[in-house]
Amino acid sequence: MTLPDLQKKPELPPLFLPTKLWIYTNYNCNLRCSYCVAESHPGASKRIIQLTTVKRIVDEAVELGFKNIYLTGGEPFILDDIYEMLAYASAKLSTTVLTNAMLFNSTRLQELVAIKNERLILQVSLDGSQPEHHDPYRGQGSWQKTVEGIHKLREAGFRICLSTTETAANTMFLDEICEFRRSLGIPDEDHIIRPLAKRGFSDYGMEVGKHNLVPEMTINTEGVYWHPLSTDPDLLVSEEIFPLLDSIVKIRVELAEVSISPHAEREEFQ
Repeated sequence: MTLPDLQKKPELPPLFLPTKLWIYTNYNCNLRCSYCVAESHPGASKRIIQLTTVKRIVDEAVELGFKNIYLTGGEPFILDDIYEMLAYASAKLSTTVLTNAMLFNSTRLQELVAIKNERLILQVSLDGSQPEHHDPYRGQGSWQKTVEGIHKLREAGFRICLSTTETAANTMFLDEICEFRRSLGIPDEDHIIRPLAKRGFSDYGMEVGKHNLVPEMTINTEGVYWHPLSTDPDLLVSEEIFPLLDSIVKIRVELAEVSISPHAEREEFQ
């Protein structure tokens, strides 16, 4: 088998040229969301990725032409190193960190403000315009704390994106959350609404795997995975993180071997 030459611009669909790279910074979280694909909760194994590893990932990602990097968890703002991770990454490329926005006391907010720049984006999970559409899945009182966190971040001048998971509780009220989001000053293009995925804690939702997901390289302490929706063994690409190029080649080879159309049959999630 001849492997593709990634140093040249190949005559291949954009799918084969990954632009997004995800890093799981940790797996412990201050919440236990009932549909969490990562099975994160306060007592989860932390599985914290080291700052030196993140820096090397960022450096290689820049060399390989990645345009966007996403840091997720768990709740990344539990980590003391998260600010240095974000500062290093956002100095080199567009950087989005996923958060429930509940932990921004004065100290954490000051540390975040100290590294603020135009390439740093915070993606906040919010499932409704009122607690009844959010709290049943994410925990009693979490909606109020998340909204308070969004206000703090907006007042500090950060770009905020919202991520909403469609559930039985909110599916009839998605227009309401869009109106609520606009009232927070967040534009339409910065709002993602996605379906439930049947992974992790969730017993319901879309069945997802390599066969139907657009690959978005995802890294944790155990290796490289196909997509951030799951770091289950069936989505493992390589147990070796470095060099990143090796995993890109493996993904491209797997895509070339499947018979279904990579564009018509695959799903994109955020």
